[in-house]
Amino acid sequence: MTTGRILAGIAAFALIAGGAYAMTDGPSEPAASPWAPKSKVTLVHPEWSRNAVLYQINTRQFTPEGTFRAAQAQLPRLKALGIDILWLMPIHPIGEENRKGTLGSPYSVRDYYAVNPEFGTEAEFKAFVDAAHAQGFKVILDLVANHTAWDNALAKQRPDWYEKTWDGKFRPTPWWDWSDIVDLDWSRPGVREHVGGAMEKWVRDFGVDGYRADVAGYIPLDFWETMRARLDAIRPVFMLGEVQQTAYHFAAFDASYAWDWHNAAKRVAKGEANPTAFYGYYAENESLWPREAMRMTYIENHDSNAWEGTLRENYGANLDAMTVLGFTGEGIPLVHNGMEACNMKRLEFFEKDPIDWSQGEKCDYGALLEDLIAFRKANPALANGQWGARMVKVETDRPEQLFAWVRQQDGNKVVGLFNFTAAPVTAKLTDGLAAGSYKEFRSGADVRIRAGGNVTVPANGYRILTTASVPSAPPIMARD
Repeated sequence: MTTGRILAGIAAFALIAGGAYAMTDGPSEPAASPWAPKSKVTLVHPEWSRNAVLYQINTRQFTPEGTFRAAQAQLPRLKALGIDILWLMPIHPIGEENRKGTLGSPYSVRDYYAVNPEFGTEAEFKAFVDAAHAQGFKVILDLVANHTAWDNALAKQRPDWYEKTWDGKFRPTPWWDWSDIVDLDWSRPGVREHVGGAMEKWVRDFGVDGYRADVAGYIPLDFWETMRARLDAIRPVFMLGEVQQTAYHFAAFDASYAWDWHNAAKRVAKGEANPTAFYGYYAENESLWPREAMRMTYIENHDSNAWEGTLRENYGANLDAMTVLGFTGEGIPLVHNGMEACNMKRLEFFEKDPIDWSQGEKCDYGALLEDLIAFRKANPALANGQWGARMVKVETDRPEQLFAWVRQQDGNKVVGLFNFTAAPVTAKLTDGLAAGSYKEFRSGADVRIRAGGNVTVPANGYRILTTASVPSAPPIMARD
């Protein structure tokens, strides 16, 4: 065998063996493993959403005037509360054909490109957005893409853009009692371009910072993914979807609705279930949902207030404790307008029914919300999405009475202890996860927890402990 044949044989063997011995001009990069994990999440959350708290404004009911200009005057108060993102319910003209009530539903949109004169002019809306930005807020708009009002101009100009009944007539969304709207047909490219163009207009020309997407799951996911990329090309946006599906977080939405959490919270608060009813939600949140997903753990929004009940009806004596869980557990919290004033009435949906802000003079709930928001921002472990820490269950001998967890990250540790029953609970800690020295939320009292020791939580109460410093404030609950 010649020397040339020997060298050729060596080279061939090296290639057959996978290239480990192949002759190259320099070190080769290791081949990527086909088993390496691949993240499906491609969107990037805006940095300003890290610790953000949402605030929903129903412009019609938010002030006696029900206008953008009147709402603008309330911005300093919301800044003092600690709010970051203002979510405005639909601002567009409302349909008159088949209208419900006197003023109709804001979700019956007659023109995606215009402003409801009930609320003001485009110039006044722009002034609201500019003033909000000047004070450090971001502003997102409620977008109703699934359907329009019957008298939206599209219904006459492009009837082929709408879904039809079996006999060829326009149809509202099936099964619901939404008789004041008709469904768009999202298989039509023109629908996508028309609605998408409106979304770009408000971001580009008015400085809007994103959208809350009404019934987002009724619209094809690829539309939202397309629009997220197009909007981000204009300015970094924040997208909240009224949907509860993991796929919507890959390339479309920063946040979505935690309906399962909200429903469990009401059941536990009413005594229809014990705290173990939360286990399924938190287990799924950790094991199924993307780490980056923000899930809105809301106590109240416009729908729950109007159709499910008031804060008192839904949570009773457990209102404070459940609110604290919503703000300190995993999730992005929402303040619905009026919550900070202890609004305890169902606001009319189709009529003028201003919030009675004087209620706030008789309760501590607004102060609790303000303290919770400040507490969240003082504890990095409580940040939103991938920036915050997962909740880890604390084992006790009374899991059906005491809901206990720890969130810790980079030296910051928060312990949550909750008792949703009508009697004080004392439980033994059967692991050492919660052991340590802490300050108590609101009171600033020093607390030491021993591994294997007991903890006591008052009736319908909570204890939130942190390794971070806590501003001194009057206690609002009994202590053991």
